[in-house]
Amino acid sequence: MSEKLSHPIPGGDHNNEFELRRRKLVETLAATDADCLLVTNTSNVTYLTGFTGDSSYLLVGPDQTILISDARFETQIAEQCADLEAFIRSTGQKMVQATVDILQSQPGHRIGFESGSVNFALWESLRDGLESRELTPLSGKVEALRQVKDAGEVEQIRDAVRLAEAAFTELLTRVGPETTELEAFAELEYIARRRGAKGMSFEPIIGVGDRSALPHYQPGRRKLGDDPLILFDWGVVGPHGYVSDLTRVARTDTIPPKLQRAQELVSEAVEAAITAIRPGTELKKIDGIARNVIEEGGFGDKFGHGLGHGIGLEVHEGPRLSPLGEGCLEIGNVVTVEPGIYLEGLGGIRIEEDVLVTESGAEVLSSLPRTFHELAW
Repeated sequence: MSEKLSHPIPGGDHNNEFELRRRKLVETLAATDADCLLVTNTSNVTYLTGFTGDSSYLLVGPDQTILISDARFETQIAEQCADLEAFIRSTGQKMVQATVDILQSQPGHRIGFESGSVNFALWESLRDGLESRELTPLSGKVEALRQVKDAGEVEQIRDAVRLAEAAFTELLTRVGPETTELEAFAELEYIARRRGAKGMSFEPIIGVGDRSALPHYQPGRRKLGDDPLILFDWGVVGPHGYVSDLTRVARTDTIPPKLQRAQELVSEAVEAAITAIRPGTELKKIDGIARNVIEEGGFGDKFGHGLGHGIGLEVHEGPRLSPLGEGCLEIGNVVTVEPGIYLEGLGGIRIEEDVLVTESGAEVLSSLPRTFHELAW
């Protein structure tokens, strides 16, 4: 191994949650053609090590795990994952060369890589540097493990949900009819961070009036008092990196009967889906149950996206509750349930809950009322 490559940070084998996750990954690799896996997805590195920095890769094999990083993170690595062997590349060495040098030192011939996060340029550099090795594309190996949350992860998601709900509740007391969507966005983030969140899990969607009918609307200069209907879709990153994802609707005055009926149907669809959630149920079946409620209510063509998705270290993870969802729910999945009805030119209604799959069914982690949040200005 090149002398320029790095110097090791001593580590040992501690029987902790991260070591258990790495062992599970090695077990899954046994069923592939790969002798080891180069993990390049930042969230996957965090999941397997507890390291929250970036610009770092993780090599996982049956006999050795090595975190490849640089001097900016040396102290952080020692604090967050002292049990790991880590190599800190020199400032004069590119990350790809450090990675190649480490991979060349491994006994196996077939090196797996995360095909979902390795771009062509990186793949080409690895291929050229590893002439005597075979690069094996692997997809979703760590992500599959991440779908099933352990007790600690569930608690961290609970914290993120509580923070998101508290921030939203406070926001409603701090905005008025002259507040713009963008100002509400900024205020929500400020409140969340002040309460302990690391940030928002995505850019909040705050849509007034007909803008609420755009599922991925970006807040603009509309004032909250410009229309009686306001949709809020937001989530926070909790203190330990796990996220929440919620949606609620508010009103400042009477809304059209069509939107009132849409709200009732969406609420019914949420409840029907949650009632059906239990281990072993097909993902597409849960989506179909909610979708059927909306279709029977006469708005089937106004619900144009999947019912939900997993959350964890990222706001969009597996499993996917959609007509295309493959597989079944498992104990420990945490998913969103978020049906919606979108009426162009009028407005949209979406209600989103964060739900844990338990042995006996479902536990709703979120607690805000699903009815309209009344804003009396």
